[in-house]
Amino acid sequence: MYFLNQERSKAKIIVPSVLQAESLVTKPIPRSQRLSDDVKSYFPHLSHAEVVELAQGGKSAGGPLNVGVVFSGGQAPGGHNVIAGLFDALKRLHKDSRLIGFLGGPAGIINNIHRELNHQDVDRVRNQGGFDLIGSGRTKIEKPEDFEKAKKSCLELHLDGLVIVGGDDSNTNAALLAEYFLANGCSTSVVGVPKTIDGDLKSEMIEASFGFDTAAKTFATSIGALLRDALSAKKYTFFIKLMGRTASHLTLECALETHPNMAIIGEEAAASGKTLGEIVDEIVQLVAKRSQLGKDYGAILIPEGLIEFIPEFRELIDELNLQMADEASHEQILERLSHRAKSLFLALPSPMQQQLLEERDPHGNVQVSKIETERLLIELVGRKLEEKKARGDFKGKFAPVPLFFGYEGRSCLPSCFDANYCYALGMTAASLLREKRTGYIACIRNLASPPSEWQAFGVPLPSLITLEMRKGKRKPVIKKALVDLSGQPFLFFKERRSHWATEDDYHYPGPIQFYGPEEIVNETTLTLKLELAKEPRYVM
Repeated sequence: MYFLNQERSKAKIIVPSVLQAESLVTKPIPRSQRLSDDVKSYFPHLSHAEVVELAQGGKSAGGPLNVGVVFSGGQAPGGHNVIAGLFDALKRLHKDSRLIGFLGGPAGIINNIHRELNHQDVDRVRNQGGFDLIGSGRTKIEKPEDFEKAKKSCLELHLDGLVIVGGDDSNTNAALLAEYFLANGCSTSVVGVPKTIDGDLKSEMIEASFGFDTAAKTFATSIGALLRDALSAKKYTFFIKLMGRTASHLTLECALETHPNMAIIGEEAAASGKTLGEIVDEIVQLVAKRSQLGKDYGAILIPEGLIEFIPEFRELIDELNLQMADEASHEQILERLSHRAKSLFLALPSPMQQQLLEERDPHGNVQVSKIETERLLIELVGRKLEEKKARGDFKGKFAPVPLFFGYEGRSCLPSCFDANYCYALGMTAASLLREKRTGYIACIRNLASPPSEWQAFGVPLPSLITLEMRKGKRKPVIKKALVDLSGQPFLFFKERRSHWATEDDYHYPGPIQFYGPEEIVNETTLTLKLELAKEPRYVM
């Protein structure tokens, strides 16, 4: 029997030309933007670091390196290729270099639970999904004793470097850990790798986080199939919620790939101050207009974090986060809410009330992913349509189907783009460690070009950091990159969405392509193409 995952494990990775050099050096690139005094106060030892570019040069000889690696946070396709690229690059630097995997996420660093990875371990997971080689976790290294235990683990293992593969919070942790090590006599260098399917870890230098490409294509495959079903059966309206804890990047990308009848972009809703009622009215108008055209079917994409962008919900969640940080009981929390927030809370269906008060995430916030926004919208839209029907203003049928796409996109086989991208990130991390660069994040640029033309950089982590309220206190964090409403991906979508609303200009991307012409299998997201294209109108 043919198994695709077995075939993928043997697939050849395309390595950027610069990373194929026998030896590499890091060349500083002076940056014009300097850190604020507030951020500097947290990173006195790292605050003067410059962006560096990897280039051919230097000496290939050198002693073996001992490097630790950890997966932090949720899974994202391609993580195993970060390990593969890191492992191969370390062995190329010196055959006796060692790669040690910390098990179960950051808790593995704190408790020094680890295993050394060998050729067989790494070969087994090349081009494979998941994080199962060493596991992951959401433990935060935040207490003084956690930092001291992490330092002790690195010293006991004689680590020259530690690679932290994670999202914005995990890479914030990497920056804090690098600063702590420098301040407390630990020579272990710390390098981060940008990981999140949400696509919200990006900056002027970081073009994309790994995993976004695969997750978007996985979700778009299913959305395309549902659109075909809607057009075939002509009786269902799919309300599809898409993962993305805060930002709407996945919803926007999937809309660009599939052309649904509506895609709600949370950032746009926030910018225009839309209320929940106004969003419901827009959906009602769409359903009614399509019904007049004889189309009692369709599809609506909803970002996971939508309710955080709705003003009255944002106020409610902020107040809940603040009160829950004090470990108050549910009764105490409700009593402390403002009148407006409490009124909204009590007006919600009981299941949603419970969801808002459920166990917090590791950062002390409401778990937005557990709030069934798609079902709430269905209920509210249904009520409005019943009212219209009673008045004789709506004579169609409304058969809604709620769906949530999320976990199936986190551990699947990585696309060729993510497989190549992650391998290059691992190799870049190894080169940064060889050069004793600490407090950096590995960065690959020129991603809309063929992989052979990609460029490798190291970006100082503090340059990505700002101060935000967490658990009632201002703390350093990497700011999430939200959808840019003046950026080409959103403008491209905005220009076409009214046509998609009624004309059923559905696109069916089909499964992820792993084999075929390189320009097809290595093709990246439309978001990245539009952001980097010189003539964005001709991307599609």
